[in-house]
Amino acid sequence: MKCGLAIVALIVAAPVCASPSRFLSDAEIRRILVDRIDVQRQGVGIVVGVIDPSGRRVVSYGNLARNEKRPVDGDTVFEIGSTTKVFTSLLLTDAVRRSEVALTDPVSKFLPAGVKVPERGGRKITLQDLATHTSGLPRLPSNMTPRDLANPYADYTVQHLHDFLSSYKLPRDIGAQFEYSNLGAGLLGHVLSRRAGMSYEALVRTRITEPLGMSSTAITLSESLKRRLATGHDASGGPVSSWDLPTLAGAGALRSTVNDLLKFLAAQLGPSKTPLAPAMAAQLAVRQPTGIPGLEIALGWHILVGQGQEIVWHNGGTGGYRSFIGFDAKRKAGVVVLSNTFTNAGIDDIGRHLLDPNAPLLQAAKARREITVDGKVLERYVGRYELSPEFAIVVTREGDRLFGQATGQPRFELFAESGGEFFLKVVDAQITFQSDDQGRVTGLILHQNGADVPGKRVGGKALPKE
Repeated sequence: MKCGLAIVALIVAAPVCASPSRFLSDAEIRRILVDRIDVQRQGVGIVVGVIDPSGRRVVSYGNLARNEKRPVDGDTVFEIGSTTKVFTSLLLTDAVRRSEVALTDPVSKFLPAGVKVPERGGRKITLQDLATHTSGLPRLPSNMTPRDLANPYADYTVQHLHDFLSSYKLPRDIGAQFEYSNLGAGLLGHVLSRRAGMSYEALVRTRITEPLGMSSTAITLSESLKRRLATGHDASGGPVSSWDLPTLAGAGALRSTVNDLLKFLAAQLGPSKTPLAPAMAAQLAVRQPTGIPGLEIALGWHILVGQGQEIVWHNGGTGGYRSFIGFDAKRKAGVVVLSNTFTNAGIDDIGRHLLDPNAPLLQAAKARREITVDGKVLERYVGRYELSPEFAIVVTREGDRLFGQATGQPRFELFAESGGEFFLKVVDAQITFQSDDQGRVTGLILHQNGADVPGKRVGGKALPKE
């Protein structure tokens, strides 16, 4: 079941490098989009928006649907998935500024008395824990069993949410570890709307989109917005239905346009200050480590750090759409990329590359042939591999299947390509296991984003080759 609303697509965050002050030209950006859609076949329509001190520009390529001639543009409406989480955390800091809530308030304060929010070690889950994905809550609730897999959140009710919270036992101390949680972000939106006495959509409209003039950002679309909605497509290019998130709206329910999100970035970058400027600044003031080298989590935003630079970003994905939004405050530069196709390649690399030309663009993925490996052979690779003091990959086996789980990320299946060589299908990444003279597996190398990152085996039995 594919229910993920966002993908931290960088298993190891690529370092942020000093970047030239200019963006690529419109022609250069368009060439990237043409290659992604016409050559790599990884999209139907993509729209890019850039903003810097010289102004705003929109570059687009492709169509609203596979069999439709209407081109996408800056006013085309897309589902933005987990980019919604940035808006949810902005509602949080704005509510703090209004003295309606405090970051340290327990979640239970804003839920009915009959709901038992899980605690651990005498510590309660706070609003800040939800916004930084350190609550200990899982990515998705276990009682989410959609009737329609094409619209997986649609029938998840408030009662389902309350029942799950009342029965869940936290696996670790609150605040101890970053674990990306759609459930946590959806719960944050739920309690903020309860506190304000209005729906999540009304809260976003009243406190964010109307003050910023974002008239094309909504959950419920008017007839005019419906006419501008791009059709979503799956990885094979087939049309898919839109997603509805009535209970966990704060995790990924918003729909928007590149022109509207450029207005949002303009408010983030200045120079003209909006009433939301203090709340936007407060989102970045709280930082937590993620365990992923070079990546921190603020309130709702991810932050890539390195060499004196910072790129603030978030991405999103629903069944038929991908989104990326990011900015470099020092350069007063920002990027929005929206696509109406959910593919493994995505569009994150385009956004990163525009903010930092040293960040590589994905090339057309090499065709890889999966082979079958006996479970006894796979057992040799099981163990924990440390790529840095804060980041490890844990490899596990289930029968004749091998899985890898990186710190703070979901578990992915590893597919054998040849002896000791494995690849992932969810992202363009490969793993090579290393062995000593006796055939005992001693480490691995993660190949991703043009980098080869070694990891030493620090746990698990080093079985000799039979």
